Amino acid sequence: MWKWLHPYAKAENAYRLAGRMLPWFMVPGALLLLIGTVWGLGFTPTDCKQGDGFRIIYIHVPAAFISMGAYVTMAIAALVGMVWQIRQADYAVAAFAPVGAAFTVIALATGAIWGKPMWGAWWIWDARLTSELILLFLYLGVIALYNAFPDRTLAGRAAGILALVGVVNLPIIHYSVEWWNTLHQGATISKFEKPSMDSSMLWPLLINILAISLVMVAMGLANFRNEILRREANRPWVAKVLKISDTSANTNEKGAPL
Repeated sequence: MWKWLHPYAKAENAYRLAGRMLPWFMVPGALLLLIGTVWGLGFTPTDCKQGDGFRIIYIHVPAAFISMGAYVTMAIAALVGMVWQIRQADYAVAAFAPVGAAFTVIALATGAIWGKPMWGAWWIWDARLTSELILLFLYLGVIALYNAFPDRTLAGRAAGILALVGVVNLPIIHYSVEWWNTLHQGATISKFEKPSMDSSMLWPLLINILAISLVMVAMGLANFRNEILRREANRPWVAKVLKISDTSANTNEKGAPL
């Protein structure tokens, strides 16, 4: 694995690789998100018990799923950074933390919007909700630690340790509805042999989960590139990249100055 990672230990190579990968995630992610959202909100049948209010799952469930997926991505990057001492891995931790935090906020907010008419309350200290809230605090803690130390190596290590320790919260979130008698509904789409949803409702949900997964990676890659430029600002290759960007912005399609 080190042999594969070694070329990308150089910041310039990692920056260019992330740039090449970004559109391959963003473009299909955006298209699938449009398809899944229009299908789910406009063409799925009304739920017999929850009415049209159930349609919020096409935002809530993918956001909740990705809130954990982004944390796994961040924890893997932290592990790589600690084992192989690759500085770019610390940049990846810093890049995916705000993305994961944003999706966690979306999951909590949409859950509250759904909970008020269905449960009669915006919030309850339910096991699933509480562990998801702890996930948000973990993201905020990683962000705070990464920006708290002037020594960037120490900041990366501190944030990475918290990212790895926080992984223990992920199985608690996932299995909370099985381990405790909670108000939150149990597993639905994870019961692959017999999902609790009709296929006409399930497919747009699966499309949106895939779409938001791709968008999450694209957002993380964009943040990763920005973090590299920020941390490597004094390197000659960064000045060259920024000069090329400025030149492109000041020329028209034929290459003539604007």
